[in-house]
Amino acid sequence: MAERTRSKTGNRCCFAFHLSLLLIFGEQAFAELRYSIPEEMKEGTIVGNVAKDLGLDKTSLADRLLRVVSGSKDAFFEVNPDNGVLLVRKKIDREELCHGSGACMIELKMLVENPLEIHYVAVEITDVNDHSPSFSEKQQTFEVAEQSSPGTRLELHAARDPDAGINSIRTYSLSSNDHFDIEISQSDEEKIPFLILKNSLDREKKHKHFLFVTAVDGGKPPRSGTLNVSITVLDINDNRPTFKQDTYQIEIFENVSVGTTVANVNATDPDEGTNGELEYSLSKTLAHKIYEIFELDSVSSNVNHRIRELFRVDPNTGEIIIQDVLDFESEESYEIDIQASDKGSAPLRTDKSVLVKIVDLNDNAPQIEVTSFSKAIPEDARLGTTVALISVIDKDSGLNGKVICSFNEEVPFKLSPSTHDNMYSISTKSPLDREKQAIYDVTIVAKDAGTPSLTSVKSITIIVSDVNDNRPEFSANPYTFYVTENNLPGVSVFSVRASDQDEGENAHISYHILRDEKENSKLSSYSLNINSDNGEILALKSFDFETLKTFQFQVVASDSGTPPLSNNVTVNVFILDQNDNAPVILYPLSSNGSAQGVEEISRNVNAGHLVTKVRAYDADIGYNGWLLFSLQEVTDHSLFALDRYTGQIRTLRSFTETDEAEHKLVILVKDNGNVSLSATATVIVKLVEPKEAFAASDVKSATKDNEGSNVIFYLMITLGAVSVLFLISIIVLIAMQCSKSTDDTSKYLQKADYDGTLCHSIQYRSGDRKYMLVGPRMSIGSTIVPGSHANTLVMPDRRRPPEEVSNNVLPCILPILLRVMIFVIILNGGETGFG
Repeated sequence: MAERTRSKTGNRCCFAFHLSLLLIFGEQAFAELRYSIPEEMKEGTIVGNVAKDLGLDKTSLADRLLRVVSGSKDAFFEVNPDNGVLLVRKKIDREELCHGSGACMIELKMLVENPLEIHYVAVEITDVNDHSPSFSEKQQTFEVAEQSSPGTRLELHAARDPDAGINSIRTYSLSSNDHFDIEISQSDEEKIPFLILKNSLDREKKHKHFLFVTAVDGGKPPRSGTLNVSITVLDINDNRPTFKQDTYQIEIFENVSVGTTVANVNATDPDEGTNGELEYSLSKTLAHKIYEIFELDSVSSNVNHRIRELFRVDPNTGEIIIQDVLDFESEESYEIDIQASDKGSAPLRTDKSVLVKIVDLNDNAPQIEVTSFSKAIPEDARLGTTVALISVIDKDSGLNGKVICSFNEEVPFKLSPSTHDNMYSISTKSPLDREKQAIYDVTIVAKDAGTPSLTSVKSITIIVSDVNDNRPEFSANPYTFYVTENNLPGVSVFSVRASDQDEGENAHISYHILRDEKENSKLSSYSLNINSDNGEILALKSFDFETLKTFQFQVVASDSGTPPLSNNVTVNVFILDQNDNAPVILYPLSSNGSAQGVEEISRNVNAGHLVTKVRAYDADIGYNGWLLFSLQEVTDHSLFALDRYTGQIRTLRSFTETDEAEHKLVILVKDNGNVSLSATATVIVKLVEPKEAFAASDVKSATKDNEGSNVIFYLMITLGAVSVLFLISIIVLIAMQCSKSTDDTSKYLQKADYDGTLCHSIQYRSGDRKYMLVGPRMSIGSTIVPGSHANTLVMPDRRRPPEEVSNNVLPCILPILLRVMIFVIILNGGETGFG
């Protein structure tokens, strides 16, 4: 406004100046020339020919001194005095010279002398568009709240342009944008621009807007000036926090350590300041809040409580951190509700669910449980009988929970999977035998398919119950016992023992003697009885070797099972001899309890003559029946000698005339028992003259002839009997060899009769040993069995194949025949001279 006032004052001064010229000079003052030139003309530019335009004579111009009269030191024009041409003396700036948009006139006073004339020349300086519009400030800043409504006006700085007229500011323009328009308000001669909000602002989309306001003049070409407008959008809390992902789903291993960050659920808030500052927390669902308010217990409340125990959220970063041990088997997944809240005066919140899936690890060994179990199973159970049902549970999943069961050793059972998952049955796969194995400690191994795999074992004890499937078994078969005669009646003499592999009542054994009609008479004579509980056998009377040497019977052992099973065994009993019989003198004959005989011999016999033979018999056998003879009393030891084994009395020398006619010999006969028994015989030897001796010998010869014929008769009968016995023996021996093994049989081979003073024997076999009860003369190669009281000899076992039996029968039978013959001879030889 100040510039416009100064422009009006200048115009008034110019008008007053013209008026004064007109008053002074009158008509001459009105002779005014007008020129018009644009500003900014170069020096020397011709404005016009003043002399010509004033009508001055060109030829007199030099004399008249045409000049411009000006009081200003800065004269813009000058005139050429020679030709009257008006020239630009220096460059003219209209904006400096004239302010405003009105006409800019420069009044020149032209002075001409001779005659003096004053002429007035007005030069109008026209405007040239040599200035661009400009703003007082290059930058203008506004702050606009984002809730401002459309139509809001913002006044802009107005531009200035020194040019006038059409070259002054004509319009304002605004750079392209979506939110603002520009309006121009006319005030006096000034145009004032305004920014108009046409669309609402959103600071979160664009918090600053940079606009360019351009002021344009009307020149050709137009000139312009620009104002930078910066609009800052002020924030309000109009945005909720926004999470970066629509869904959050993470997987973590169940063995993740406490303190591990498993996820980061950052949210953003486009607001600024406290409106955009966020904090995170575990949100509470509406249901959980209700349960908390009313202090109700619920599964949801428990789960939420468990989540808060397991997880925590960093309030500043939104990191989800493990704060307790995870277990897939307890919970496979958790849905964690995270809440992001800004810090505005009215906070805005956003909830987001995070699904945390727990990845299973093979951290649980299989668990074996016995759901049904028959602890005892009978040994005769059929194949496939179910013993037990087991269930196998593995809390892991997938391959980690896939379990395979097996036994860790070979057992007569099998594991079969059931139709139900993780169920197995244990059943028999092979026959059971309690007697071989009664208890099975079965170890079940359950192994999962995880990596690395985990294994569990479970031991169960399967008892095989007994059934009565075993007969009693005797400790030996057959039994062979040796019983010394004269045993005490009613005392146990031996025992048999049987065992049963079964148990309980099935193994309780009772004994009894097997009796049949044929054996009853024999056993009754033996008077045997058996204890049914322990198998001890008692003899109710004493045995007499001389009456009974051996016998055989059977014992039956029965268990108490249902039905009972039994077994029998053969018992062979051999009676052992004791020295309970004193020798019996057969010759000389006994009378009145005394054995005495008289022998007459010729006085002229030579040395070595057989006087007589003392014959004796002992019912015992072996050493107990082995008799020895000795002279207990003799009148003359030089005359007679006694053979200690045969009992023969012979002369030692020839008799002399001085020898007495009668001699008495007392002979002691004793056996070889531990406590010897003995008998005595007296032999009176009478010496007679030869004639008497011959007479006596004739009588004896006749007697002996008769006796000899009798002997021959007996011998013939004996030989016939022996021949028959020989054939029967061959047949029996062959039958026994074919039907019985020599290893298991116990056979009484032969009983020999007594043959006087010769040795006699009884042979028998038991197992792999051969026994012989012998008299004084033992066979070569025999050995004494310890503890046999010197009555039992063991023969070396010279077994031959069956084909050799027939070749050996004859050598076995011949001694028997020989003994029979000798026995007959002994019986009849006392008077015949057999010696």
